[in-house]
Amino acid sequence: MKYIFILILVFFDAILNASQKEYTYYRADIVPDNMSVGMKKERFYHLVVPPVEKVHNDLMDLYLRVKSDIDNKRRPTKLASLRKKYKVSTNLELLYALKPHPPSIVIAQAAMESAWATSRFFREANNVFGMWSKNPNESRIAAGIKRKGGRTIWLRKFYSIEDSVREYYKLMGRGKHFKQFRKTRYETDDVHEIVKKLDNYSEIGSLYGEELSQMIRFNKLEHYDEINRYLD
Repeated sequence: MKYIFILILVFFDAILNASQKEYTYYRADIVPDNMSVGMKKERFYHLVVPPVEKVHNDLMDLYLRVKSDIDNKRRPTKLASLRKKYKVSTNLELLYALKPHPPSIVIAQAAMESAWATSRFFREANNVFGMWSKNPNESRIAAGIKRKGGRTIWLRKFYSIEDSVREYYKLMGRGKHFKQFRKTRYETDDVHEIVKKLDNYSEIGSLYGEELSQMIRFNKLEHYDEINRYLD
């Protein structure tokens, strides 16, 4: 009888540990105490990589379909609508806007901007990339610091991590500060060349791209580009 009781305890302990791990890794708003670096990164990858890959694949599928339409002179009305949406005047510029850059860059930026999925903006707003808000009518949260003159900094609040990733890609595809970035990501898949054009994303300028490049190399993030290579 004693052994049966012990087995029951072991069984319930295993269930509890499993549920705690799932709770730890699959809740963006929960950051366990005293995580090791390895645990922090594992949690980050569980939370961030799947939506990044999904959005990247969706956008690559759109890009390839649009490129096929352009190459074969099909659907001119649809292409005109897309050019208007992305605020471009030529089909080549449209391709610049639509081609998604490799997942390794997105994952590296997500890690830097969200402190490996532990920042308050990530936990409370699913804001993976520290995206600001200028629209008082959209869902958002206030930053803990203020700009000069006491002006409040607002950050967008997203329904899900996937929504945050989609909005980030939209910003990179339409933002006026990322024209050279879009051209470069269209012309090459070399992530270390592409990140050099992200100097406008951060106040630290060119150092931002250098730090991203180091993060990609150190964490071997290009592995995620190989997973998605079949779409190219």
